[in-house]
Amino acid sequence: MPDSSRIRISGTGLRCADVVRVARRSASVELEDAAVGRAAKAYDIARDTGAKRAVYGRTTGVGANRHEVVDPDAADRHGLRLLRSHAGGTGDPLPDTVVRAALVVRLNQLAAAGSGVHPRLLQALEAALRVGGVPLVHSKGAIGTGDLSALAEIGLTLAGERPWAVGHLDPVPISPGDALAFISSNAVTLAESLLAWHDLRRLLRASHVIASLSYCALGGSPEAFSEVVHAARPHHGSVHCAAEMRRILMPDGEPPAGRRLQDPFGLRAFPQVHGPALDAADALEKVLAIDINAAAENPLIDIEGEQVYHHGHFSTAYLALALDGLRAALHHVAELSAARLSDLVEPELTGLSPFLASGPAGSSGIMILEYVAHDALAELRHASASVTLGTAVISRGLEDHASFSTQAARSTSAAVGAYRTVLACELLGAVRALRLGEVDLPAAPVARAFERAALRLPLIREDHPLSGEIAHAELLIDEFADY
Repeated sequence: MPDSSRIRISGTGLRCADVVRVARRSASVELEDAAVGRAAKAYDIARDTGAKRAVYGRTTGVGANRHEVVDPDAADRHGLRLLRSHAGGTGDPLPDTVVRAALVVRLNQLAAAGSGVHPRLLQALEAALRVGGVPLVHSKGAIGTGDLSALAEIGLTLAGERPWAVGHLDPVPISPGDALAFISSNAVTLAESLLAWHDLRRLLRASHVIASLSYCALGGSPEAFSEVVHAARPHHGSVHCAAEMRRILMPDGEPPAGRRLQDPFGLRAFPQVHGPALDAADALEKVLAIDINAAAENPLIDIEGEQVYHHGHFSTAYLALALDGLRAALHHVAELSAARLSDLVEPELTGLSPFLASGPAGSSGIMILEYVAHDALAELRHASASVTLGTAVISRGLEDHASFSTQAARSTSAAVGAYRTVLACELLGAVRALRLGEVDLPAAPVARAFERAALRLPLIREDHPLSGEIAHAELLIDEFADY
C-alpha cells in the first residue's frame, strides 16, 4: 500500500523504518533547507582547503595513487574520470527497492554535511526519489570498504552518462571534487542490509505465532514459558520471547498442564534459542541507525572547525559482524522450526497418524515437507557462513583489510527466503495437525491465527501436491508478524 507521508531529510534522525517506507511504499522525501545550507558550507570549505593543501581524491588520485597530484586546470575532468573508472560493477541489477533505499540513505548521509559535494547533488537525489527515478545499479563490485562501483554508477546516471532503469532526470554537472565525495559511502550495502533486517525482524515476530500453533498441536507444557523461569536467567531476548508466547497462548488464568513432563527442545528451548536472534536483530538495528545518519566520507569536511580530516570510517566491521551474528542466530532458530515439523509428523507426540496422513495405509501425508524444510535449512546454513573471517589486500598493498559487509548483506538477503520457507512448512504441519486433531484452542491470539490460516489454507485429506500450499503459507506468514 502506498505511503502518503513525507520523510524529512536533515542528516540526523532518519529511522530504519523511514527508509523502508521510502523504498517499498513510495513515501516521499523532503530535503531540509538547512541541510542544503550546511552542504554548501562544506563544499566551500573543501574547495578552499584544496586550493591550499592536498586533499585526498580532490587534489590527488585515490588508493595507491594518493600521492599523484591532479592538474588544477583538469580537476573537473578528473572527477568524471574517477566516476567512469570506478563504475565497473557486474552481476544482476539490484532490485529497484534496494536502489531507492540506497538513494535515501545516501541523501541523508550527504545532508549530514561531511562530504563536501556540491548541494545540487543532494537536490538531484531528492528529485530522483520524488519522481520515482531509479538508476541501473549492478549488484557486485564492493568488499565492505565503500560501495565505489555502485555509487559511481549512480553518479554517472545523475550526470547523464548512464541510462535510468526507471524514469529519468536532466543531467547534473559534476563539480571538481564531487566524485570521491559522492562515492565515499557504503549506502548501497546499508540499503540491502536494512531491507533484509526489516524482513527478518518480521519473520522472527511471526515465528512466535507459528511456534504457538505447533505448541497447541503438540500439547506443549506452559512451564517452559513461565515468567518465574525466565526471571531466573533474564536475557532480554529470551524473556521477551517467553512473554510473547504467554501473550499469544495463555488467556488470563492458569494454563492447562502439557501432555509430557518435558517437551522436545523445539518447544522447551524455544525462548533460549529464539531470544538470541531477537537480540541480534536489535543489535543490527542500532548499527544501521548510526550508519544511515553518519557523515562517514573520507576525507571528512568539518564545517564547525573548517578542517578536513582523513580517516578510516569507510570500514564497516560493525555492520559485517552484526549481520554475521544475526544469520548465525537465525540458523539456530530455523533448526528448531524444522525440529518442530518433525515432531508434528510423529504419532507418539501428536496422537495422530504418521506424517498426518489421512487415507489408505502407506499414505504419505505431509512427508515431503520435511525434505523441503531441510533443503531450505541447508541453504540458510550456507548463507550463515561468516564473511568476516576473510580479508583482502588491494591497491598495491595500501588497503590491507576488508570487512566484506557487502557479502554479508547479500547472504542475509538470501537467508530471508530460506527461513520463510522453513516457517511455511512448519505452519502447514501445525495447521493440519490442529484440524485433524480437532484441538480446542484457548481464547487467545493463537485461536485467531488458526482461524485465519484455516481460511487461507485448504484441508485436503488425501495425498496431493503441496507446492501451492507452501507458496500460500509463505505469503500468510507476514500477516502473523502483527499478531
